[in-house]
Amino acid sequence: MNIHFKPVTRDNWEEALALKISDHQRDFVPTVAVSLAKVFIKPDGENVEYLPFAIYDKDQMVGFIMHAYEETTTNMYWINGFFIDQAFQQKGYGKRAMIEMMTWIENRFPQCQEIRLTVHKNNIVARRLYEHLGFISIDMSVGDEEIMKKERLR
Repeated sequence: MNIHFKPVTRDNWEEALALKISDHQRDFVPTVAVSLAKVFIKPDGENVEYLPFAIYDKDQMVGFIMHAYEETTTNMYWINGFFIDQAFQQKGYGKRAMIEMMTWIENRFPQCQEIRLTVHKNNIVARRLYEHLGFISIDMSVGDEEIMKKERLR
């Protein structure tokens, strides 16, 4: 497995839009189209930057992940819109992609002290993955999604 990220651009956006999740996961994550719309709409404010990435194993696109951040903060570094295409689930891609993204964020933003994400209250599989990777609940929610954080290890 050779997991790496490529920005979603005019060269791969159509392939990214074709990524699929299982029917039972549809309420848990936004579509790639919704995530890409956030890049331009900026629903979380003008200071938030969004970086959408396709997840690849070698040359095969296997998923999508987006990083949203406010660079002048220490705790507003988010992983969102994350999913692995249904054809590649349960093969370790989710865990590897999360580890790669956390490492990328920490290397790119040395001021980052914690990484945050949200998880739908009924998404037990994702919650287990995030807890396994060291994320804990901060007892706050946005709609049906709980906010979790992972503090940076130094």
